[in-house]
Parts: sequence; structure tokens; C-alpha cells
Amino acid sequence: IWICLIFRHWDICLLAVHYVFNDHHFLFVLEALQGQIVQFKLSDIGEGIREVTVKEWYVKEGDTVSQFDSICEVQSDKASVTITSRYDGVIKKLYYNLDDTAYVGKPLVDIETEALKDSEEDVVETPAVSHDEHTHQEIKGQKTLATPAVRRLAMENNIKLSEVIGSGKDGRILKEDILNYLEKQTGAILPPSPKAEIMPPPPKPKDRTIPIPISKPPVFIGKDRTEPVKGFHKAMVKTMSAALKIPHFGYCDEVDLTELVKLREELKPIAFARGIKLSFMPFFLKAASLGLLQFPILNASVDENCQNITYKASHNIGIAMDTEQGLIVPNVKNVQIRSIFEIATELNRLQKLGSAGQLSTNDLIGGTFTLSNIGSIGGTYAKPVILPPEVAIGALGTIKALPRFNEKGEVCKAQIMNVSWSADHRIIDGATVSRFSNLWKSYLENPAFMLLDLK
Repeated sequence: IWICLIFRHWDICLLAVHYVFNDHHFLFVLEALQGQIVQFKLSDIGEGIREVTVKEWYVKEGDTVSQFDSICEVQSDKASVTITSRYDGVIKKLYYNLDDTAYVGKPLVDIETEALKDSEEDVVETPAVSHDEHTHQEIKGQKTLATPAVRRLAMENNIKLSEVIGSGKDGRILKEDILNYLEKQTGAILPPSPKAEIMPPPPKPKDRTIPIPISKPPVFIGKDRTEPVKGFHKAMVKTMSAALKIPHFGYCDEVDLTELVKLREELKPIAFARGIKLSFMPFFLKAASLGLLQFPILNASVDENCQNITYKASHNIGIAMDTEQGLIVPNVKNVQIRSIFEIATELNRLQKLGSAGQLSTNDLIGGTFTLSNIGSIGGTYAKPVILPPEVAIGALGTIKALPRFNEKGEVCKAQIMNVSWSADHRIIDGATVSRFSNLWKSYLENPAFMLLDLK
């Protein structure tokens, strides 16, 4: 066996390894690349965001990553974003701890690019030659571009990389190329399933006397804690401070949802069959959109100095959500052209992502009108605060079974919900809010009326 340094230039070394087995000469050609540290900086997320909070690291120092692997999850005052790697290599340094503030354009991690590239070249069998002849022989080889993970996958499945056609840049062999090659050779590939561990049934508890706990007086210990305002709370500070400058006009009413409750019960099995969870909110949003068509001033926005009014063509209706991260207001885009089931589907998506803290920036921007469902946590009335630059917002109370008089003067059971509206009194008068509320109320108390105005 002999090893020869053939070529060295800057960070690249070309090595040859020669050995003899059963009178056959084998030659390895290795291209070694000295590790290069790359500072991976936080890119511009958009929407004027300059800083984010690091919520979770998916890697640690010493981990190997490939392109598009998840590095970390960060949270701005608008949304949570997963940052992915642009390089193949090894994580050498994390610049932030959890809950630290990271800034756009500043280093996030250091990545050492792959220290050994193409180290598993296919073995080339050469005719038997003397040592002197070999030292003067011109070594010819073709590089096979692939990441270590891809090479490992090929080795585990006894695949020669030279037989695989790469679909990546410069002919780089990707994981998908290996899987496609295997599928053509052996059929569909199923990942090995872990063996199911059979657990014995838990032992039955023995009959024993349960001791009566002795209550002790609670002891309150601890210290005051101060932490910076960040994330969604920081966004709330900014939004509510701007809302304080708006003169709010408030208006309240009650809505009889008895007929809507019956209609929803009839539609729930159909929605369930389509994989849709049907709440009352899609009806509230659709009725609001139909009302906004008649009163477009409530679907408008004003500039900071209230010199210009912009009437919005799209009805992007926001839904205030209470999450573990704080108050967030994603919106359903273009409610005016969506059906009840389409609105419900989008609401299901937003609620699922909101609960997991995975809403995108696009889900949270562009709202034109907002509804807040305080009834979901037991509220009846509220004084909702407008979200600038919007000009109106509604708060929906809980639905209660209450006694009411019918048209014959008889006492009957009715499903009653209270609604509270707030509007920017600089451009919207009380009569306009009242008329809008009455129209919205009529659609919900008589759901069939919505069919007359649907397009």
C-alpha cells in the first residue's frame, strides 16, 4: 500500500491511495477539502422585521446538517418562522440561547463546510504495473458529487454512485436519485419499521386504604421577576398604543341565533364527511362580508393623520385568537368570494397553526375588518379595541339559552348571543354602525336571507 500527494492548492488536496489484492491493483483518488467556517446570517424575513426571538434550536454544536435542514425557529412580532440551512457541513457555534433576541443581518450560527468531499469515489481497477510505471502514470478520474448522507444511503443499499444519474446542480446526486434508482431496481421501498415492543398489562392495584391527605397552609415563596417585552406582546404594545389615539364609538345588541343553531346542526354531518369542523364563526364572517358590501366604509383604512380613506376591495376578516404565545389576529382572505365550507376550512387551518405557533407572516397581515370571539372563554359583552389601520371591530359573546317572547307573545326558549361593536368615530357615525349591525343580525337570525345575496 502506498499513498501519494498528487496536488495541493489553497484548501484542496488531491491524494492517491494504491493497494494490491490478488495481483489486482486498485486505486483510490481522494479530494480532501479543509473545513471552511461560514457565518450563517439571519436573512431579511420581510414586513420591516429587524429582530426576532429564538424560540427553539433544532441543532447543537457538532451536529451535521445538509441544505434545507431546519436550523431553528424564530418568532417575530407577527409570526413564527423556521430558518433552514443553505450549506452542507457541521455546526461549530450557536450565537444565541433560547429566548435571546436575534437581529437581521447578524450571524446566527457558524457552519464548517464539509471537511471531506467525494471521499468514497468508486474503486477503479487498473492493470498490474510496476511501481516506477505507476508513478509516471497520469491519473484520470471523474468526481461523483454527493453529500455524506446520500453516500451512506447508497452504501447501505449496495449501490455504486457511478451508476446513478444525478439530478442536482452540476450532476450532484440527491437522495431522491438514490430512491428512484432503488425503486427501478427492486420496486417500492418501505423504510424499516421498528419492532413493536409488547408491554405487559399493568398490575392490578392491590386493595388498600387510601390515606386522607392532611392539608397544610399554603406557603408562598418566590421573588419578583422582570423580563423584557418581546414577541407578540411587543406587537400588542405598538398596536394598542396606536389605537389609543382613535376615538372609539361603541354599539351593542343581541342576536337570536335559534334558526342558525338548527341550520348548523343539519350541516355538521355534511361538513364532517368532508373533513371540516363547522363552527358558528364561518356564518358570522360571511354575514359580516355581506354587510360590508352594503357599508364599505367599515372595510376601509385611514392613514396616520386621517387625511385619506382607502376602501378595501377584499374582505380579509381577522379572527382574534388567544394562544399560549399571546393574542394573535390571523385573517381569512377574500371572504366575499368564499362559501361557508371554504371559510370553515380556512378557519380550521388557521386555528391549527395558531395553536402550534406556526402561523406565517402572510396569515397575519392584510386584515381589513376583525371579529373577536370572547364567547369562547365565557364573555358576554366587551369593549373591543380597533386594530389600526382598520376602522371597525366586533366582539361576539357566548351563546346562551334564554327565555324570549315569540310573535304570538308566548315565552319560548331562544339561543341568544350579544355583540359589541367599536368603530373609528372620526370617519364612521353611529347610524352607520347601527344599520350595519342590523343587516348582519338579520342574516344570522334568518340564515336563508344570505342565499339572496350570495354570488
